[in-house]
Amino acid sequence: MVESALITWSDDEQAIAEEAFSCAYARAVQTVISTVRREADSINNAQSLWRLHDYLSTQRHVMEGRFDFRLEGILFVFASLVKENLLDLRELDGLDADKLAKIKAMSRF
Repeated sequence: MVESALITWSDDEQAIAEEAFSCAYARAVQTVISTVRREADSINNAQSLWRLHDYLSTQRHVMEGRFDFRLEGILFVFASLVKENLLDLRELDGLDADKLAKIKAMSRF
C-alpha cells in the first residue's frame, strides 16, 4: 500500500493506474504519429519541414508535462486525460469510488 498526499493506494489500484496511464500515453503517441505521417506527406519546402519540426518539439514538451506518473498528482492527470478523450473512466474501474468521483468531477472543468 502506498500513501501519497493523504490518499492511500492499494497495490491493485496502483497497477490499475499504471495500466490506464500506459494506455493513454500510447493513444497520445499514436495521435502524434498519425499527424506526423499526414504532415510529412505534404512537405515540399523548408518552411513546411521546419513547421513539422516545431510541431514535434511542441508535442514532446506537452507530452512530457502531461504524462507525469506520480501518485500525488495522478488524479489531476487522469482528469485531464479523460477530458481530452485519451482515457475512458471505465479504464479506471477498480479504483476506490472516492478517487473515481474526484477524477470524474475534475474532468468536467
